[in-house]
Amino acid sequence: MFQRLREDINSVFARDPAARNFLEVLTNYPGLHALLLHRLAHWLWQKQLKWLARTLSTFSRWLTGIEIHPGAKIGRRFFIDHGMGVVIGETAEVGDDVTLYQGVTLGGTSWHKGKRHPTLEDGVIVGAGAKILGPFSVGAGAKVGSNAVVTKEVPAGATVVGIPGKIVKRTDPDIAEALEVDPERREAMRRKFGFDAYGVSEDMPDPVARSIQAMLDHMHAVDERIERMCGTLRKLDASYREGKLPELRDEDFADILSDVDACCGPTGSEHDRDQGGPESPRGNG
Repeated sequence: MFQRLREDINSVFARDPAARNFLEVLTNYPGLHALLLHRLAHWLWQKQLKWLARTLSTFSRWLTGIEIHPGAKIGRRFFIDHGMGVVIGETAEVGDDVTLYQGVTLGGTSWHKGKRHPTLEDGVIVGAGAKILGPFSVGAGAKVGSNAVVTKEVPAGATVVGIPGKIVKRTDPDIAEALEVDPERREAMRRKFGFDAYGVSEDMPDPVARSIQAMLDHMHAVDERIERMCGTLRKLDASYREGKLPELRDEDFADILSDVDACCGPTGSEHDRDQGGPESPRGNG
């Protein structure tokens, strides 16, 4: 028992640089108090002393602000930093070396009995205010960003952010496909629409920016194919004339541009305009 206690205290020193000495951690860390009381409550729960286990769990919540159901399974070297507002449901399972910050919920989305809370595998880190809801697994070494809402399984080593949670990083990232688009034509297409979706996706792992990039690449391919078809028609029929394409206006993309600017800061072309540099053309030119 004392060896396990020392292991828990050493895990605090390993993950909290504010911890100064053994006595301070033992007396002033509510995450450690909640863990110790949960271990006793879980032992009572397994011995079918469920009322007593729930009563001890309620006392622990009153004392620490952390609610851990006595039926939850907690691994070794579990660390809750700050702790206030953490909720861990009855069928939740937590592996070894897991770290939670304040406001985290390991909850369920069903009222049915059985497994309804998440499983956190070894080494998972969950940021402040994150909600992990449902009977799925969060893989070993994964990270969940602050205030993320995760409702689907997370692979090992991934990083999840946002509402709903989106995977923005993996241990083994997907291999990028070779670019089959002429870079100059690609740049021309970007300038036609007047925003730097490509630059944004290069700098940050934003799934929305990647989606915009994929759509613009597809539009580039369609535009090129239409030009080839028109060229063939001109060869077959000298009287054929191309119709003028509708003009792309700045106001049509105002909302998109403002969202990109708000999320990612000013783009390179906007910086040039702010500095008096050349303004990137918009429209069909």
